[in-house]
Amino acid sequence: MTYDVVIIGGGPAGLTSAIYAGRDRLKTILIESFTVPGQAVVTSDIENYPGLPGAVSGFDLIEKFKKQAKEFGAEFKTDDVKSIKECVENGKKAYIVKLLDGFVKAFSVIIASGARPKKLGIPGEEKFRGKGVSYCAVCDAAFFKNKNITVIGGGNTAVEEALFLTKFASSVTQIHRRERLRATKILQEKAFANKKIKFIWNSSLKEIAGGGKTERVVIKNTKTGKETTLATEGVFVFVGYAPNTEFIKDFLNFDKNGYIITDGEMKTSREGVFACGDVRKKSLRQVVTAAGDGATAAYSARLYIEELEGTSYK
Repeated sequence: MTYDVVIIGGGPAGLTSAIYAGRDRLKTILIESFTVPGQAVVTSDIENYPGLPGAVSGFDLIEKFKKQAKEFGAEFKTDDVKSIKECVENGKKAYIVKLLDGFVKAFSVIIASGARPKKLGIPGEEKFRGKGVSYCAVCDAAFFKNKNITVIGGGNTAVEEALFLTKFASSVTQIHRRERLRATKILQEKAFANKKIKFIWNSSLKEIAGGGKTERVVIKNTKTGKETTLATEGVFVFVGYAPNTEFIKDFLNFDKNGYIITDGEMKTSREGVFACGDVRKKSLRQVVTAAGDGATAAYSARLYIEELEGTSYK
């Protein structure tokens, strides 16, 4: 079978695309990775999604998205995408999406593969990954009950995760390379009011050390250059994200940071290929903006399919 659209990614952007494509009666299949979890699904509390006052877990919200997409007829497949190539199907341009297990053909592609946490690239980081070093508080917080831990970063994710970690840890030391947080004001207020969180400003991590597990970190002051050692049993790293685009490195145009360049209609440099959510170049990466991107991408894909089939509404 050749689908009208194949969607790569099972986060808010991809699932919203599936909802809209399904409602437009496009033959739709969504490929969700089993090795790269979406950022939303591992977020403990989402407080700013419109219409859902209070806090909803990322997992619960994603499950609602998925249920809705299935109700509109979207198919789902769990696999990892290896590459995308052009082909011809019934005299029309199409795409082959190669998977670890087989392939999928479609006349259009929506890339919503998201982004993953960046690493620090310092000594000890890889050695102690899973032995005190983590990039997901929701996944690993329970392992650090009544322990003293360290959080690296000053953005929304770093502060949100630090707050979540206080439910388990004895203390949380947040290290940031500048003298003030980048997170939104409401998150800053919560963090400053939390007695379990203390801050080390103008500092970066130089090394993670220990025996069989994380025991200490070396911190460097970015202004004075002075290095100090801090005892800690866990290091949670939240210093930004890198787009999941390895499978399309030579396929589309990207910005200097590796994000896919699109226009306002989510069109990429290749006809019939669209991108949405955290994987594309944009200023704000949130669940609500990802959902908006996903809706636009599906709409643009529908117009493309109609033009391809000669059924455009003139």
